[in-house]
Amino acid sequence: MYRLLAIINKQPLVFVPKYRRKTLYYELRKHLGGVLRSLAEQKECRIEEGHLLSDHVHMVVSIPPKYSVAQF
Repeated sequence: MYRLLAIINKQPLVFVPKYRRKTLYYELRKHLGGVLRSLAEQKECRIEEGHLLSDHVHMVVSIPPKYSVAQF
């Protein structure tokens, strides 16, 4: 008998804009959460936890085994 094992890979990710330009980030902050959620849904991933800071984004993402972290 074969048993199926569901493996979910939870990875911490940090997105940092080039040169950490805070002025551009403040303008995009309203839309950034929705954009990241829609990208995660397209890859069948789930954002477990996330923090939008003044110049970067911290996220913990559940990624299915068929995708690598680099593909997210």
